[in-house]
Amino acid sequence: MNGLTTSRRQLLAYSLAGAGAATLPAWARAAEASDAEIDAIVGNFMRSYQTPGVAIAVLRPNRPPLLRAYGVRTLGRPDKVDIHTRFGIASHSKAFTAAALALLVDDGKIGWDDPVVKHLPDFRMYDAAVTPMMTVRDLLVHRSGLPLGAGDLMFFPAGSHVAADALKALPYLKPVRGFRDGYDYDNILYLVAGLLIERVSGMGWDRFVQTRLFDPLGMVDAFPTRHDHDPNVAGRHAKLGPPVRGIGKLEVVAADEGPMVDAAGGINASVADMAKWFQAQLAGGLLPDGKRVWSAEQSKQMWTPATITASTSGPTAENPVRPVLQSYALGWFVQDYRGLQMIQHSGGLSGQVTHSAMLPTRGIAVSVLTNVEDGVSQPIRNAILDRLIDAPAFDWVAFFGARMKQSQTEALASVAGGVDKAPAGGPSLPIARYAGRYRDPWYGDVVVTERRGKLAIDFVPTPAFKGPVEPWGPDSFRTRFPKGAGEDAVVTFALADGKVTGIRMKALSPLADFSYDFQHLAFVPVGRPS
Repeated sequence: MNGLTTSRRQLLAYSLAGAGAATLPAWARAAEASDAEIDAIVGNFMRSYQTPGVAIAVLRPNRPPLLRAYGVRTLGRPDKVDIHTRFGIASHSKAFTAAALALLVDDGKIGWDDPVVKHLPDFRMYDAAVTPMMTVRDLLVHRSGLPLGAGDLMFFPAGSHVAADALKALPYLKPVRGFRDGYDYDNILYLVAGLLIERVSGMGWDRFVQTRLFDPLGMVDAFPTRHDHDPNVAGRHAKLGPPVRGIGKLEVVAADEGPMVDAAGGINASVADMAKWFQAQLAGGLLPDGKRVWSAEQSKQMWTPATITASTSGPTAENPVRPVLQSYALGWFVQDYRGLQMIQHSGGLSGQVTHSAMLPTRGIAVSVLTNVEDGVSQPIRNAILDRLIDAPAFDWVAFFGARMKQSQTEALASVAGGVDKAPAGGPSLPIARYAGRYRDPWYGDVVVTERRGKLAIDFVPTPAFKGPVEPWGPDSFRTRFPKGAGEDAVVTFALADGKVTGIRMKALSPLADFSYDFQHLAFVPVGRPS
């Protein structure tokens, strides 16, 4: 097999026969969309939603990749986005971790269905019966039984935790469903996959990805992790409120992820890099010079669905691309898109969100990188895809605006019009009685201190999470972290016989990203503040 799909072979046959544009099938003519048309699509979104910067890569059969960059890297600064500007591609990194494992399978060093404990003897899950059943494949397909985003607070925002702490945390993260009994997206098992790569190869995940993927693919702008001193890096932008994040004026925010997250979401890359990545993906691991990065068999494995993530009755007038079935493979979502197979993923970090997709039977790929976290990259991607496949006209700009308005309306309603009005009730103990050191077995310690009748909290492993708290309902307090420092939390003290017996938490904002998984913490008192 040479890696060409049936439809791509057909197009090549038309080209070799010298057929005119009028004789090409409709989908092939649509794929010849002019660069100016694609520029117009992106420009319309940027004007409509004040998007600071966008970079795109568009792959079409028998044409060189279209690489485009628009706008500025950071609001208030003149530096322009270009095709070599690095963006945090976040969870797109998962496909690179899957590809790294695929290389080890090709090398004969691991098998997809090997038990994880074969390669990581210190691996443990909460349920001891699950531990020996968890396979290398299971690490990648979000069917472990762990709840959505379990353990993410160890690395969002960055703190003192390191990747090896993922192994220490796992035995304390309680499942919400049976093993292989359904889908809940996680990051922590990708960190374990990164540790497995290190243990088997003798190279750290970052070095392995650099030498075995970036270098052969020619991804010269890519880094396996964020570099604070990159000369050509996209800024970060978000709406920080009031009343909650996701609403208000767009502001510059700081990157807050650390190296612990790398195997799940740490790669920084340009659209020039992404074009090379998607060329190799569409070619089944084959490079333009005929060399292989990974085998055709591993390409098949990486795109084979393993976990059903969603099912619906299909497209509607309001959403013409709603998939009938969506599933997760090895680092990729697989679903239908206007009757075609789509291989896709998104990536979200504080201040940056990206969306990419491939339509393999058409030889098409689109990657959209943005320096804003509102998710505009997805409708831009869809609008470009629609143009390339000659889909019926649909107003993706209006679609995105309606979705944003609905999300904001629901958020405001859920906080009764704002988050500056405390619920009824207050402390039932003298304020000083809430002070103490409290410990969660997977996260670590928080320290609550009292001074002059007011409390403050310090999340010891996460320096950004430190500041005053104020009463917020019965025996509850809300944090006041520095502006832009992630999400605030509601801290609720459990009492018995006039003493604090524990602390539970939840994110203050209903728009908070799932990685702020305060709800998975269960602190118990371990002493007085030190």
